[in-house]
Amino acid sequence: MPATQLPDSNQVGQTVSRPIGEVSPPKPPTELKSLPNHLKYTYLGQVLEKLAGKSHYYFLDGYSKYMQIHIAPKDQHKTTFTCPFGTFAYTRMPFGLCNAPSTF
Repeated sequence: MPATQLPDSNQVGQTVSRPIGEVSPPKPPTELKSLPNHLKYTYLGQVLEKLAGKSHYYFLDGYSKYMQIHIAPKDQHKTTFTCPFGTFAYTRMPFGLCNAPSTF
């Protein structure tokens, strides 16, 4: 299994209420994180050009290799995500991490 469930120790167990009609102060603008310049995204046209004239296509081969690369236990907390079923952390490198292509 590529993800393991984490304990609920870091989740907040209380809510703060405020009177009805009270307006929240405006939030300061935040800058979105930009992607590193070294990332190149392949467009469908470029992929089709590389595949043109080939006799065999192994579509799943590239995807299956990502889940075979283990993430060090000390770094697994960096891959946490929360869903309705709990908080989980990946134990193997999922497809879509920022530096996954360079590791792959």
